[in-house]
Amino acid sequence: MQELFSVTLRTLFFYFFIVLLYRIMGKREIGQLGILDLIISILMAELAAMSIENSEKSIFLTVIPLSLLGALEITLAYISIKSRKFRAFFGGKPSLIVCEGKVNYREMIKQRYSMDDLLLSLRQKEIKDINQVEYAFLEPNGKLSIFQYNLFHTKTMYPMPLILDGTINQKTLEYIKHNQNWLKEKLSEKKLRVEDVFYAFYKNNKIYLITHSEV
Repeated sequence: MQELFSVTLRTLFFYFFIVLLYRIMGKREIGQLGILDLIISILMAELAAMSIENSEKSIFLTVIPLSLLGALEITLAYISIKSRKFRAFFGGKPSLIVCEGKVNYREMIKQRYSMDDLLLSLRQKEIKDINQVEYAFLEPNGKLSIFQYNLFHTKTMYPMPLILDGTINQKTLEYIKHNQNWLKEKLSEKKLRVEDVFYAFYKNNKIYLITHSEV
């Protein structure tokens, strides 16, 4: 009876303690978790389960590593915001699966994303035919972001990132057939440097900017 009471108390304690940690970390749902978030979540669950099973050991032997994991998650999230390279390496980046209505099979093989996966995602969006899709991006969390053709089925351009956190996206420049000198000249016209730009994207032959001072 005493053991049952101890297990019940530990279960309730770790439930509310982990909820508190997740509130501090700012997580809302599993679909938003990246690789690092998922690993930390699994470790938290395992530590809590082990502590509930081993009721003879002090509860603080689990509270301390759980708190450490929470602090680690917050630190990594901060580094991820500040460093795009860190974010891209650990969190991944979007992959273009469909471009202008054509399936990018090479990228699908690279991401181990099958046609069945693609068709399933389209059905979930109530899209019957791939020909209805102009662009589709496989996001780092595994979800497919889909941009359908407009009513007249005319070609449009999705917002292509030029600068992220002060770093130039060379792939976008290559795609729009421009170079870094062209981009820097455009910025100098607005009396800006690359380092001053938090985010810039290219759409319909125009550059749209968000500077650090606006964030």
